[in-house]
Amino acid sequence: MQKMKERKRAGLGKQLAELHRWNAWLVVALAVSGLILSWGAARGWLGEGRVWIKQLHIYIGLITGIVLVLYAPLLKRHLKQLRGRPGQRGNLAFVVFLLLGWLASGIVLWQLRHLPPRWATNALVIHDLLTWVGLPYAAYHSITRMRWAKKPQRRAVRSDDSAETAGGSDTKRPYAGGLHPAASPQPWMTRRQFIRSAVGVALAAAVLPSFFRWMGGSLSLTSGSGNIAADETDANRMLPAPQPLPDSANVIGGGAKGSFRVYTVTPLPHFDSDTWRFTIDGLVDKPATWTWEQFLAIKRKVQVSDFHCVTGWSVYGNTWEGIPLAQLLDAAGVRANAQFVKFYSGDGEYTDALSLEQARMKDVLVAVLHDGKPIHRDYGGPVRLIVPGMYAYKSVKWLDRIELIDKPHIGYWEERGYDNDAWVKA
Repeated sequence: MQKMKERKRAGLGKQLAELHRWNAWLVVALAVSGLILSWGAARGWLGEGRVWIKQLHIYIGLITGIVLVLYAPLLKRHLKQLRGRPGQRGNLAFVVFLLLGWLASGIVLWQLRHLPPRWATNALVIHDLLTWVGLPYAAYHSITRMRWAKKPQRRAVRSDDSAETAGGSDTKRPYAGGLHPAASPQPWMTRRQFIRSAVGVALAAAVLPSFFRWMGGSLSLTSGSGNIAADETDANRMLPAPQPLPDSANVIGGGAKGSFRVYTVTPLPHFDSDTWRFTIDGLVDKPATWTWEQFLAIKRKVQVSDFHCVTGWSVYGNTWEGIPLAQLLDAAGVRANAQFVKFYSGDGEYTDALSLEQARMKDVLVAVLHDGKPIHRDYGGPVRLIVPGMYAYKSVKWLDRIELIDKPHIGYWEERGYDNDAWVKA
């Protein structure tokens, strides 16, 4: 009977070790692919590879879910095995909590096209928060559990210059003309404790500054004009500044709530009002090109709308001021054979398109102001397209040309695997 119990324990140990090994590699793969996906500067040079990495990240996450399902029947026996070891039980509970949280929030982000935007917004905050906590913890756990860190305390960090003892044995010291055993001075910190403390301090120093910056943006209820500091200078040199209408100056939306994230497929461009031009051409009766001052003279309107990114984040209650796209199209005189509207970014690379019917929606805006201020270069200024009913890859940044065309145009991200149907679920 005793031998049977020992064999069962050994079998359980092998199963747990195998699952632990799989889980460790899966977490590493999730971490690497997730960090690449969140790296804004990588979006350009990855191209369609970003879509493949996103799919890989999803598949690895689903495999992690399968590992958790396989582990579930073993959980009770595992906890029984860890009886009397509160530290290991706590570690197990925390790791399971992390994996379940990552899995649940990841599934919501994976299926965001079928869910209301606030689900994705909350899931992204949870996913990011667990990542900020979980990855440093995993690194700490891995380093401090390595074999070289678990060796017996051959080298204890001591509070004095006494010689180290070998294996904790007593030493002999002279006393009153003879020798007698004397207990060795106890180290104030063992080697293993020192390694754990050093690793913890190093990880905290590396992670905490970025973590607090993330918290200031992602967890804030209000963010003003896209998280740009009031004293930060816009990289664009656009003069004169557009004068806001009363509703824009009073920010009738109450101020944007949420955080914009900077994504670009090229280095961030710069613009100057002396050389900037805005053009509408193609299948129109009256093609036109405006200078900055001429463009600012066009009649504008104010609207309040939400802004949703297909990666899961949203900024709510934005007060945009700009020219309705339908107004520009009517002024240009759209020809009968025009079917689509193509948009060009001033970065020289990015393009996208809407059908003529979509382009004429009343809330599609060529915006020049956000919450009463010029749109910062980092967030698409001086002029950007706003299509509130669709995900933001349709809202072309640094917009400087509109072309009417008679054939469909596949946009930058659509060429790389994004869905041309970009509608946000109401």
